[in-house]
This record gives sequence, C-alpha cells and structure tokens, in this order.
Amino acid sequence: MHIQLNTDNTVESHAPLVAHVETIVAETLQRFSERISRVEIHLSLINDHKHSGGEHKCVMEARIEGHPPIIASDHAISMHHSIHGAVNKLRRAIESTFGRINVNNKNGDAVNDTDPQFSS
Repeated sequence: MHIQLNTDNTVESHAPLVAHVETIVAETLQRFSERISRVEIHLSLINDHKHSGGEHKCVMEARIEGHPPIIASDHAISMHHSIHGAVNKLRRAIESTFGRINVNNKNGDAVNDTDPQFSS
C-alpha cells in the first residue's frame, strides 16, 4: 500500500507531518493493506467567515484493484482531528465495500470477514 500526501498552498508539508499521516493511515488500514494499492491524502485549510480560525479539511482516496476509488473526508478544528476523522470514515467505507463484495461474489473470490488477515 503506497501512501501519498498532498497539501495545498495553505498547509506546509514537512517530514514530521508526512510521517505522522503515513503512520496513522498504515496502522488504521493495515488489515486491508494487501488489497489497497494506494491511498492519497489531501490536506487543506479552509478560511471562511463562519470559522474565525479556519477549518482543517482532510480528504482520503483509497484505490482498490478492480473497484472504483473509495473516498472519505472530514473537517475539524485541527489537522490532527481531520486526519483521524477521515481515516476512520475511510476504514468503515472499505469494510462496507468488502462486505458487499463478500455478499455479492458467487465465485468465492471475495474477502472473507472470518479470514484472519481481515479481522480486527
């Protein structure tokens, strides 16, 4: 699983931030790592009149072979919270996708929820 961090011009990308994001994503999505080819993370800071200090936004996109990308996002008061919120939403979306694959696949090629590789 390749993890790629992208930031816009409102967020400075530096080594500690990259390492932090990679660790959170790798740990949270570890049980799916063999099925996910890439996770792209997009970080930005949204300044608007509703939020005096701005709002941090994190969008994550997981690429799973043979399936459309799975996308999750979160807005929070801190970058840390937006990253955690987005990765947890992404994990749930991936779990849901694999559950549908398991139910709909009649060839036995689906991820089995009882497979130790994919259990919590």
